[in-house]
Amino acid sequence: MSQANRDTADRLYALIANEEDARACTDISDDACREVPRNFFLILASLVLTKLGDLLISPKTVLAWLLGAVGAPALVAWLVPIRESGSLIPQMIIGAWVRRKPVRKWFWVLGSLGQAGSVMAMAASVWFLDGYNAGAGVIAALVCFSLARGFCSIAMKDVQGKCVPKARRGRLSGLASTIGGSATVALTLLLFWDRGDPSLVFYVILLLLASSLWLVAGGLFAGVEEEAGETGGGGNALKKAFSSLTLLRDDPPFRQFVITRALLLCSALAAPYFVLLAQQQNESGMLLGAFLLASSLASSLSASVWGWMADRSSRQVMIRGAAIASGICLIVGTLAVFSDNSTLSAWLYPLAFFILSIAHAGVRLGRKTYLVDMAGGNKRTDYTAVSNTVIGVLLLVAGGLSALASLVSNAAVIILLGLMGLVGTLSALRLREVEQEY
Repeated sequence: MSQANRDTADRLYALIANEEDARACTDISDDACREVPRNFFLILASLVLTKLGDLLISPKTVLAWLLGAVGAPALVAWLVPIRESGSLIPQMIIGAWVRRKPVRKWFWVLGSLGQAGSVMAMAASVWFLDGYNAGAGVIAALVCFSLARGFCSIAMKDVQGKCVPKARRGRLSGLASTIGGSATVALTLLLFWDRGDPSLVFYVILLLLASSLWLVAGGLFAGVEEEAGETGGGGNALKKAFSSLTLLRDDPPFRQFVITRALLLCSALAAPYFVLLAQQQNESGMLLGAFLLASSLASSLSASVWGWMADRSSRQVMIRGAAIASGICLIVGTLAVFSDNSTLSAWLYPLAFFILSIAHAGVRLGRKTYLVDMAGGNKRTDYTAVSNTVIGVLLLVAGGLSALASLVSNAAVIILLGLMGLVGTLSALRLREVEQEY
């Protein structure tokens, strides 16, 4: 980076950091501190691009609509479980491998390129195959996408912990979500405004656009200046992975965090059922655009606020996000149960989806910041791997229970998840503060 560009990065970082000494660092080395402004913006740009890609191929909205369009609606039920659990369950093994390497940014680059290739495979499946063959191709590509995402999840927390100081990590994630969400709002209006049902060509272009975003993000992240860190676990990765599970027994604060995170799955699991309730009344393409717009607006309007709040107390962010998610689920579920469905406008659900998305952004950003700030060194990698693997398994279990409850009604599932979120809020109250420990 030229000196002029470095000076520009320093000035912009000073504005974001909102302090005279923008390079004031906590929890990272002096050498890493000198590279903070440059690394901050490289990581920020990479996150913005991947968040935009995530919104463009959201399993809760776009991919579900796509499978219906190609004639494979029965496969929609597999989208969210595969998307989430596929990247979470293998992370103990991935984490045991990653922690043996002193520089870990290349795992994020590899994961980003893998996600780009997987989305290209989705586009090829839609273009060259028909019906359930096309749907099966999308599902197979989503499995690969999720596995590649696991590398990014493990590596990002460790690289961020080594390259960005405490009290700046929350706003980094918040800014990325805000900028990515704002870009998606503009793109959604451009793509869906005054449009009927999208064509096959439209979906292929959308997927190829998303794939290109991960390619560029991987190139940018390769430029991050990461110092060599601690290494360990030179033995068998699987053996090391299972030995890490003892953290749940021996580390009470970490165990409480995992319990809380499991209960807060409600904010992610409830979203598709909001969409299903709306689809029972209106199946137009404009409604898909409304849900995508609601998700984008929620990220752009709330993420930076959550990020600044998380730098003060990520615990409080989780509590507030969980309380909002629980409340909107209980309200929507109760209305759907006790009101005639024909009297509720389908456009009520995108509004409720918007509120739920704000809450989910808070829960997600709060727990990510909490995990990074509560640990250091290799413990950060172990915490991430163990918690993600356990949550991945529990997500499949919760998804199965939700599927059973949906046999009663979609509204019953939403109420059940709202009660789960209420318990999660109480559990978050028992967590200790970690941002005030330095």
